[in-house]
Amino acid sequence: MAEFIEMKERKERVILVGVTEEEAEGEASLDELAELVKTAGADVAGRLLQKREQAHPGTYLGTGKVEELAELIDAYDATGIVCDDELSPAQLKNLEEALETKVMDRTLVILDIFAARATTSEGKLQVELAQLKYRLSRLTGLGRSMSRLGGGIGTRGPGEKKLESDRRLIRDRIAQLNRELKEVRQHREITRAKREKQHIPVAALVGYTNAGKSTLLNRLTGAGVLEEDKLFATLDPTTRILELPGRQEILLTDTVGFIRKLPHHLIEAFKSTLEEAKYADIILHVVDASNPQREMQMRTVYDTLRDLGIQGKTIAALFNKQDLVTDAEPLRDFTADRTLEISAADGTGLPALRELLCDLLREHKIYVERTIAYGDAGILQRIRRQGELLSEEYRPEGIFIRAYVPAELGGKL
Repeated sequence: MAEFIEMKERKERVILVGVTEEEAEGEASLDELAELVKTAGADVAGRLLQKREQAHPGTYLGTGKVEELAELIDAYDATGIVCDDELSPAQLKNLEEALETKVMDRTLVILDIFAARATTSEGKLQVELAQLKYRLSRLTGLGRSMSRLGGGIGTRGPGEKKLESDRRLIRDRIAQLNRELKEVRQHREITRAKREKQHIPVAALVGYTNAGKSTLLNRLTGAGVLEEDKLFATLDPTTRILELPGRQEILLTDTVGFIRKLPHHLIEAFKSTLEEAKYADIILHVVDASNPQREMQMRTVYDTLRDLGIQGKTIAALFNKQDLVTDAEPLRDFTADRTLEISAADGTGLPALRELLCDLLREHKIYVERTIAYGDAGILQRIRRQGELLSEEYRPEGIFIRAYVPAELGGKL
């Protein structure tokens, strides 16, 4: 009788590897990498940090540290390593040969998480495009990595189709994805043009990953977006209408969370999604005030916005998670026009946020006092939608209103 052997998928145990000039910053970056690895479904067995000015061009680490790393892999029975920077094809190949184990980098882990989290067709297209571009430049080193351990990090999405073995197939697929994404971008532009025609203002929520953007969107609009205490819990952008005091409306758009060393391939692939912030009237920068690394996280967000060409916008910094703040450090953001302390989890500061949005929108509007004939009363609905109706008084000669309205509507009144 044939004997059946049950094959159990082994969970990856990896060693985190980093190169840094500043030890404290390097440790903080490895802490974040540990969160990424955990989110991707692997365990962290150990870590190794080398202090040097820049990574070794051939092996990422110096020769002595590569030997030390080989001993660590044996000692911890690790199935692979994850480097805290994007490796060049040469570094990847040389490390694999020297260590005889699976070698990954921060970019591969982030791409893997994105592949698992994308739910819309646009998100899936963007992630696959980024993965394929990453793999195309690393075909020489990836073959061994991909076959060493089934079901591990870096095997989601196109990896399962073994596209990495054929450059021509990958290039054809990239061309096809670019065509499909072009259609998606055109659709997004049409949607944006419709919004602009209706003159409904837009506020974009931006921030470091896990700062609480989705929780805030849900609290304000009941959007029903997934909330998890994980990196990149939500990937696909969501837009919802928020009604403000005076019955005026604003569109709130969530964007993908930023992270330090965000892979270039991802910024390129997600440009159309991230550009939602480019066309917004107001940027709401959500900051995790309870995170000791918040200063670095704020810098990363502003650097990424600058890379995307998003400048000259009205910015409000929202210092979120006040319910978790334990230090007495002052909360400052010299780049923002306004700052506000809030907690999306327990609702602290959210009425003040609505008032703040009203104030910021007023800055782009004109104040009017007018009497509108009863026959033209339909324009009140437009004022409520595009502006802020402060008061209306029904008089014999018509409806006397006080309101803030866009300049174009003010001219018509």
